[in-house]
Amino acid sequence: MATLPSTHCCHTYSPLPLSSSSSSSSSSSSSVSYLPVYSSVHGRLQRVSISSIPNRFVSAKVSQQNALGMQDGPAAPAVNPIENEAPFKKLEDGLFSAPSSKESKDTTVFNVNESESTVSITVVGASGDLAKKKIFPALFALFYEDCLPKHFTIYGYARSKMTDAELRDMVSKTLTCRIDKRENCGEKMDQFLQRCFYHSGQYDSQDHFAELDKKLKEHEVGRVPNRLFYLSVPPNIFTDAVRCASLSASSGNGWTRVIVEKPFGRDSESSAALTKALKQYLEEDQIFRIDHYLGKELVENLSVLRFSNLIFEPLWSRQYIRNVQLIFSEDFGTEGRGGYFDNYGIIRDIMQNHLLQILALFAMETPVSLDAEDIRNEKVLRIPEMKLLLVLCIAFHFIPVFILLAWCQVKVLRSMRPLQLENVVTGQYKSHVRGGITYPAYTDDKTVPKDSLTPTFAAAALFIDNARWDGVPFLMKAGKALHNKRAEIRVQFRHVPGNLYRNIGTELDHATNELVIRVQPDEAIVLKINNKVPGLGMRLDRSNLNLHYAARYSKEIPDAYERLLLDAIEGERRLFIRSDELDAAWSLFTPLLKEIEEKKVIPEYYPYGSRGPVGAHYLAARYKVRWGDVGLEP
Repeated sequence: MATLPSTHCCHTYSPLPLSSSSSSSSSSSSSVSYLPVYSSVHGRLQRVSISSIPNRFVSAKVSQQNALGMQDGPAAPAVNPIENEAPFKKLEDGLFSAPSSKESKDTTVFNVNESESTVSITVVGASGDLAKKKIFPALFALFYEDCLPKHFTIYGYARSKMTDAELRDMVSKTLTCRIDKRENCGEKMDQFLQRCFYHSGQYDSQDHFAELDKKLKEHEVGRVPNRLFYLSVPPNIFTDAVRCASLSASSGNGWTRVIVEKPFGRDSESSAALTKALKQYLEEDQIFRIDHYLGKELVENLSVLRFSNLIFEPLWSRQYIRNVQLIFSEDFGTEGRGGYFDNYGIIRDIMQNHLLQILALFAMETPVSLDAEDIRNEKVLRIPEMKLLLVLCIAFHFIPVFILLAWCQVKVLRSMRPLQLENVVTGQYKSHVRGGITYPAYTDDKTVPKDSLTPTFAAAALFIDNARWDGVPFLMKAGKALHNKRAEIRVQFRHVPGNLYRNIGTELDHATNELVIRVQPDEAIVLKINNKVPGLGMRLDRSNLNLHYAARYSKEIPDAYERLLLDAIEGERRLFIRSDELDAAWSLFTPLLKEIEEKKVIPEYYPYGSRGPVGAHYLAARYKVRWGDVGLEP
């Protein structure tokens, strides 16, 4: 049965179909391409559309029409397998695995109506700062916008002793209503808090999770239970919490999903060990590794900007782009979080996940569709799948082999050149007096060892060795206690060949075009162009074509956690990190991190509130690049 979407929310709450109905596709006027793929649900090969679009991008009107049409008739029959299955049968035993019981459970929800199902959201670590400041406010925002399903329950789970009333009092202090939509705010808060409950227990106790399971069932009675666990706990607790939740509190006949917060290990070995431990109890499609930067509005808009605007896609290559800069800066230090930060450092905390994921989205080839797996496949090469698809293409002659081989060469993360220490600059902020105020050094933090060499700043030059990006430096810079708070992508284009105006007096670097995508704060997209200053003389000026979100759109931009929580509930994995992506990211940074730690590289010290170490500017200059954020321009 299909589910009716909410007309109040920009997303529709309905499960993504596993395959297209043959009856519904026959009535469609649009042409759809199909590939033979193996279905772990039906245990056979099927024709599946390669132009599928995630549910969240389908308009409410279209979704309602489709849903109503499907509800009036009998259940849609399964798609018949394609003809000439024989060649696939030979491959099936060696290349495909049988469907797991967990996968089967995850698909049962597709046969029920929304009124017959419920979602139970358990925030594990509910008494922590992340839960109080981000997770509960994001859930309330989704409820306020009518984006949560009709039937839902929220449970806080932690070791702290607390009653339901005490949890609601704690949560109520952090809830806010939309700036642009404040009506019935108090009433909405009361309704939301009445859905919030608390259970105290140990993270490694199956008995305590079994008690939680009983409480969840009291709210789920009569409906198909779907359960989402958000692990807002330190990584050393992940495995115990997942084990207990999976064995004692997973859904019996609905889906069970787990959101895991970073860090996902400290290096390749610890990350692989964590993934292996989680997969003892969960399938890969049940694990949602969250990187909240991928949920930010401007990061999600990155693919829209590129793939839906003809003026950008032809320029997105080494022929026109001189360098790409990914900049992350905070104007504050560790401020009491030094104990956690000192164990990871800025490279693990920001570069290996936030900035590298943005780089992969920026540099990837055009995906086959907006489907989560198509997008994630473009970010990382999956060798076994590509070999299998190659065999299928040769057997059925439906895709030229040279195109397939080209696909294999352009996967971003696997195409990146190993990081060399000579292409990296590290720094650590020191004490500084400014305006009569003394700002502390990193090692002044009482939770940080006095002899710590952990970098609070890092700059690196990365290269992608493929046909599109060969020779283009991707410069990353991330740091704490800098002069401002900013996260942005800067694309600097090449100089105009034979520029007629090169002798007008404009500095060459300032005369090049630049595209700035400001992720935070004051979200904006700025294109810098050269323009003639009005008057009788000939004088050039660098002007900005500025799309400032606050000025252009009256609607408040949702928090990243709102988007990602809604995606997890809907089963949309596009903005979550797959295990092979994680492996590729760690394989790039682990050798560098080990070399820095083994050689005990001393970071370059920079004053609190400055622009960072001077060495970062020398690194950029080595590749004839100037950091785009050194001036006063946006």
